[in-house]
Amino acid sequence: MARTSKISGSEAVDAYMAALEHPFKAEIQALREIILAADPKVQERVKWNAPSFFYQDDIAAFNPRANGFVQIVFVFHRGRMIEDGHGLLTGDYKDRRLARFNDMADIQAQRAALQTIIRRWIEITDQ
Repeated sequence: MARTSKISGSEAVDAYMAALEHPFKAEIQALREIILAADPKVQERVKWNAPSFFYQDDIAAFNPRANGFVQIVFVFHRGRMIEDGHGLLTGDYKDRRLARFNDMADIQAQRAALQTIIRRWIEITDQ
């Protein structure tokens, strides 16, 4: 019997991105690279029908249905809310915050803030 190998989360996201038809595809890819570069503990997979990121628990996922911008939904389980001193995260939901990026220039301007949020999320998770 032939043995089938399961593809990795990153391979699944690569396949998702290859098939993606979206006006902000380049911006989504840039954000993907920025998030993964924030900390080697961050992993990715396709969850909620979109590229998502996790480390021991869900961190964030793209919202591919957002129009006119790229949106990332940050998930804060078990009360792990992160205070964002940069103003990147918006909303007052109980267990999530949103980050919106209008274009590549906006992404580059918010790069450090985004990576700080990811690193802080991992710090809190490791406590």
